[in-house]
Amino acid sequence: MIFNVDEKVNEIALEKIDAKWLARFLSLTAVAVFLPFFIHLPWITGPIINAILILVLMLSGLRSALLVACLPSLMALSGGLLPVVLTPAVPLIIISNIIFVLAIDWFHQRAQSDFNGYWLGILSGAFLKFVFLFLATSFLAAFLIKSPVMDIITKLLGWSQLLTAVAGGVIAFGVLKFLKYFK
Repeated sequence: MIFNVDEKVNEIALEKIDAKWLARFLSLTAVAVFLPFFIHLPWITGPIINAILILVLMLSGLRSALLVACLPSLMALSGGLLPVVLTPAVPLIIISNIIFVLAIDWFHQRAQSDFNGYWLGILSGAFLKFVFLFLATSFLAAFLIKSPVMDIITKLLGWSQLLTAVAGGVIAFGVLKFLKYFK
């Protein structure tokens, strides 16, 4: 009998893939990546993207959420949806999404109850995301890019980020409650 190594490796790899996890991850990632191409209103896309980051974290894990945290801004930039002047802010938005996900995960892992840890993580993560973006864009506006457009960017990436992150937490909570995630 001839043993085919490639066949065996593929078989082992497929055995380790959880189909439910893969379906959740791919569907949530697809929405996060393609939503900005269809809806151009930050007050709608912001909360939905933040909700998706939270859902991916809770349903698929930290590594998956960190990956998804990078994708929406990169896709919006590469698809021409973001004004060119926002290009320097894209890495900051990605970092703020990562901060948001890490804070939620940290508080959720350490809390006595899923419910308390969830809300402490959402509020802390939203606040840290806001503070980081506000300070980083203020720094860009003050020292690196002096233009009237930068003032608009600073306002766009200020308080609205705090509000859209909390709104995303509310949306994700509703979905997780529906899925009976909280005991």
